[in-house]
Amino acid sequence: METVVKFLKDAKTFYLATIDGDQPRVRPLSFVMSHKGRLYMATSNTKDMYRQMSHNPKIEISAFGADGKWIRVVGKVVFDNSAETQAKALDVAPQLKPMYSVGDGKFTLFYFEPGATATIYGFDGSRKEIKL
Repeated sequence: METVVKFLKDAKTFYLATIDGDQPRVRPLSFVMSHKGRLYMATSNTKDMYRQMSHNPKIEISAFGADGKWIRVVGKVVFDNSAETQAKALDVAPQLKPMYSVGDGKFTLFYFEPGATATIYGFDGSRKEIKL
């Protein structure tokens, strides 16, 4: 888990793909944290991304590392709007505070449910799979 979080944080930007009907949608994200052994990200429940994940929780994220390796994380997400998790996210990423606050009714966190897989690839053909 920590290998995946470190990779995504080091990349600074990663891309999350959802499905909107029959159309894939991809957008950049930068917040990621490990909490209770889970890989968490955040959004607002007012965004299309939230609506798309609510209809179809299967997502993929991908990022390219400075070392020439890239990662793909595949799985289903679960929403977590607990005050504890929101507070932890705001501690980890204070840059979110101008947009969100604990219990504001829009700040939404989500994590990959057990069974998700992260794979780190290299141009040399290497491949390392990590179960989340």
